[in-house]
Amino acid sequence: MTNNNFRNGYSEVNGLKMYFVIYGQGNPLVLIHGGGSTIETSFGRIIPVLAKKRQVVAMELQAHGHTNDRDTDLSLGQNADDVASLLENLEISKADFLGFSNGGQALIEIALRHPALVHKMILASAFYKRKAAVPQFWKGFDGATIDMMPHVLKEGYLKTNNSEEGLLNMFQKDVQLMKNFKGWTDEQMKSILAPTLVLNGTHDVGSVEHAVEMYRIIPNCELAILPVKHGEYLGVIESLTHGEWRQSYAVGLIEQFLDKEQH
Repeated sequence: MTNNNFRNGYSEVNGLKMYFVIYGQGNPLVLIHGGGSTIETSFGRIIPVLAKKRQVVAMELQAHGHTNDRDTDLSLGQNADDVASLLENLEISKADFLGFSNGGQALIEIALRHPALVHKMILASAFYKRKAAVPQFWKGFDGATIDMMPHVLKEGYLKTNNSEEGLLNMFQKDVQLMKNFKGWTDEQMKSILAPTLVLNGTHDVGSVEHAVEMYRIIPNCELAILPVKHGEYLGVIESLTHGEWRQSYAVGLIEQFLDKEQH
């Protein structure tokens, strides 16, 4: 990753020592990684490109990567509050956001719980209803074991925190988070007023139909459907073929949305 105006560290956040990185300068863009991921595995390929034009801020959520755990289950609401507290510590009062997968679901919670923080938001391969994903997806969590986790994500975690125990703990907490997923009501989604871009793949976890539904229900929303797998357009490591990111064109869509003046 680029060293352009790079800094990193830990911030005391609601009983956590939360790890964060900041690259570049300009208007802040906050990135929230997916479940089982780290900053590097979700965003290692896209950060150097985004940081050419803006300040990119990313963190590792509870029990993920460098960030330690607390004696509570993971919850999207708590993740949202943790991100909001981190930004307060970093003296960022308003930002653009991109949340991938579970990070997109945490971003929905941020928009509902901390609306003043959000200038614009990008929901990348995220969904707001259980029916967005096929029944087999949800059934898969019932008997989930650590050997089902993508090898590149295991490697990514162990690179940041060389603890098999920590890896298993993160995996189990992420599984429980998904088992507990309830989603949001249409009324809640209609209350999100920040300009929003929904990004989805044709071979994503959430269906194209659900992405269209989200586009219809969020008041100030745009939509892009890309011919790819879950998060492949962002360069997330678990979706790349032979480690190659071939959809860097998606950065243009993201920047166009962020740069567009709202009327």
